[in-house]
Amino acid sequence: MRVPGGIRTFGAVLAGWMVAVSCWAAEGPGQEGAGKTDRPLERTRKTVRMLDDVYKTAVVLITDKYVQDENDFPAGSAAIALFKAIKEKNWHEVKLLDVSGEPYNDENVAKDEFEKAALQKLKSGETYFDRVENRNDGRYLRAATAIPVVLEKCTLCHEHYKQAKPGQAIGMLSYTLKIE
Repeated sequence: MRVPGGIRTFGAVLAGWMVAVSCWAAEGPGQEGAGKTDRPLERTRKTVRMLDDVYKTAVVLITDKYVQDENDFPAGSAAIALFKAIKEKNWHEVKLLDVSGEPYNDENVAKDEFEKAALQKLKSGETYFDRVENRNDGRYLRAATAIPVVLEKCTLCHEHYKQAKPGQAIGMLSYTLKIE
């Protein structure tokens, strides 16, 4: 069957438009490099969002259900123990770090260049900061998420959190995940 030239041209234009729209939709508006979505990086960012929800929900639930006074085992300490076990099993690294300037533990402070840059971003009101790092064994996503005071019980161990404004970051989770 012979297709008239006008229909063939329309079909070619339509096919080109559909490819352009699918590339834009896959990448999203406002992102650079249209059509060149880094799918492994986006999967890793999605994993960070999921982990962040799981870890923060666990800390809130532990605090709400099990912390009754300042003598109880703090949920933050439970989280740090969990993060150590996760790292030892080579899943990923996550650290609970202070943003307030008054850390509960001196180990919980920003140490490297990424964590210090993230600290400044979160102090300025950002809730998320990330960067891709190239290492000898591959690419890694470094990400930091803000932790605001969400329960009054947090002030049992952290009296200075009472001065925090609603939504203000008093801590952060610092993630390091290999991009695969």
